[in-house]
Amino acid sequence: MCALMVAVCRTLCRSSKHHLRMKIPQGSVISARDCSQENSRNPLRWDLSPDEIRIVTDTLIARVKKVYDDVGSLDVESVSAENTLEALANAKLDYASSRHVLDFPQYVCPNKEVRSASTEADKKLSEFDVEISMREDVFKRMTALQKKFQDNPSTEEKRFLDRLVTLGQRKGLHLSKEIQQEVKKTSKLISDLSIEFNRNLNEDNTFLVFSEHELGGLAESYLNGLERTAEGKYKVTLEYPHYHPLMKRCHNPETRRKMETAFHSRCKQVNTGILEQLIQLRAKVADLLGYSSHANYVLEINMAKHTGNVSGFIDAFHDRLKPIGIKERKYILALKKRECLMKGFQFDGQTNAWDLPYYMNQVEQCKFAVNKDKLIEYFPLEVVTEGLFGIYQELLGLTFEVVKGAHVWHEDVKLYSAHDSETGEEIGQFYLDLHPREGKYGHAACFGLLPGCRGPDGKRRLPVAAMVANFTKPRKGWPSLLQHHEVETYFHEFGHVMHELCSKATFSEFSGTQVETDFVEVPSQMLENWVWEKEPLRRMSSHYKDGTPVPDDLLDKLIASRVANTGLMNLRQVVLSKVDQSLHSSPSADTAQVFAQHCLDILGIPATPGTNMTASFSHLAGGYDGQYYSYLWSEVYSMDIFFSRFKKEGIMNPKVGKEYRRVILEAGGAVDGMDMLKSFLGREPCQDAFFQCKGLADAKTS
Repeated sequence: MCALMVAVCRTLCRSSKHHLRMKIPQGSVISARDCSQENSRNPLRWDLSPDEIRIVTDTLIARVKKVYDDVGSLDVESVSAENTLEALANAKLDYASSRHVLDFPQYVCPNKEVRSASTEADKKLSEFDVEISMREDVFKRMTALQKKFQDNPSTEEKRFLDRLVTLGQRKGLHLSKEIQQEVKKTSKLISDLSIEFNRNLNEDNTFLVFSEHELGGLAESYLNGLERTAEGKYKVTLEYPHYHPLMKRCHNPETRRKMETAFHSRCKQVNTGILEQLIQLRAKVADLLGYSSHANYVLEINMAKHTGNVSGFIDAFHDRLKPIGIKERKYILALKKRECLMKGFQFDGQTNAWDLPYYMNQVEQCKFAVNKDKLIEYFPLEVVTEGLFGIYQELLGLTFEVVKGAHVWHEDVKLYSAHDSETGEEIGQFYLDLHPREGKYGHAACFGLLPGCRGPDGKRRLPVAAMVANFTKPRKGWPSLLQHHEVETYFHEFGHVMHELCSKATFSEFSGTQVETDFVEVPSQMLENWVWEKEPLRRMSSHYKDGTPVPDDLLDKLIASRVANTGLMNLRQVVLSKVDQSLHSSPSADTAQVFAQHCLDILGIPATPGTNMTASFSHLAGGYDGQYYSYLWSEVYSMDIFFSRFKKEGIMNPKVGKEYRRVILEAGGAVDGMDMLKSFLGREPCQDAFFQCKGLADAKTS
């Protein structure tokens, strides 16, 4: 999630009226029967004013605090599952169900005043999170109850209690009052700084101005999507739909240099200071709690357990990739030298950061003959959406229906209802917010908005999630067309959405993606594989002009290109994982220097002087601190699942899909990730499929 607060298409191109009437191909069940939001179990409102956000925030805090006060005042000898565990579970559900109408608008609301009020609410709620997580009086009642549970079998109820006790210990509630106060004070500051870091990025609206000549090599569809200045030049923002195509396609190296420098200088001054302060504060808390580093503190409750396991995994992967990366760099440098000679550019004898995406794109064209200009024409957003919906529905046994008259935060946003295809039961709802706009979250991510778990009345609460992305918006007669990597992103984030919606946990604490951080990416990464298979690709593509299918030879070349640049692409993930581990294994750090050193040592590419990529590395302030390795770690398991079950038994096999839904998605965090894997695979997981997918099949596996 990207999620959890970390991990991530713009609008459905037709007007809602046209969309509701459009004919849906067989196998893609998207209807518009009247399931208006007023008649559903989705109580979310997105029209709160700044004043209402402040009032509702204070009311929520007071309501939840009273429950904790009541539990904390119980006689220790009289604690029971009903008056302690059930009371806390209901309070947590109330809190989880109520806070996201308050803290989510900061990422998506078009009104800046509402975004600011939402950010302030998030700060206040996050400080309250620290307060209630450090209630020693409540902790003592939970430990007393835990002793009464010792003889009970392993149930989800006991798992919930054990988790609450563990989290209390990890806040130092068994330590002295002085340590507790210092941990509380520092944790609140960490929370405030993290929110500020991401707000700075969300509010950044930097753009550069270029002439048509300076944008040589970019497609007409790209130029048509840009705003013009009074002088007729083009305004290029640092949003993904502008930045990434330019870096891959623009022939002018000076234009690429300016863009790459600006992109990796976003919020540089303010966020560098915030991040370096966060590193010191996190190290301080870890030390107070008796841990050798912040990295070891966060890893204790992950699958990896400690930094030694992470280092061993990343180093072994690096060793296998290193010789491939060297070959790829040599090939790229040769491409650059040839182009400089042909176009009269000065050849500086090295590959720079602004060269890398451009020449990696050329590798795909030279070695695999993938015509990106042609390919993009077959992925109009609404066709991709229909195909993606059809695949997920068939695979998981679901049907999706658009909700008419839904309360949404922007006209581009659509709300859908998901139903079990056999029983007709509504299992959840999801929003799609797929286009960029000023002040909006700049990456792709899934946000859980309501948990899917048992309510106080014993009935299942309806989970609600939102997928937020930044796909090109239709403009001037051009539909929204997706690059293939954006289709992959769409599949990935929608996988998180399904994880949220399919949850059948008893407690909100275990709902949806509330799993180990180094397991949370497994379900979504596994589903990325469908965008590299011919049958699914056909189902979600057709030419935007005449609906013709993608030619076989183009599909074959695309699928073969999956291993293009495998060394450099994965070495960059190694860089980011090692930078994160280094920063969070130290009491303090010069973040720009640490990134530059790892970039040069591992990737062999110097960071651009004067930039600091980590100042816009939102994962480090969004829940992945000390845990960015999770993307590679999770991929080992996601590939094992796909190749061992789906590839072997049929990628559209509904029997396997429903088993996957039941074993992996429905469990949420109520079962350990490793136990889910063993159950679904029928054995211990292994790395063979991971290396095979990376084009490293001859490497040693375990």
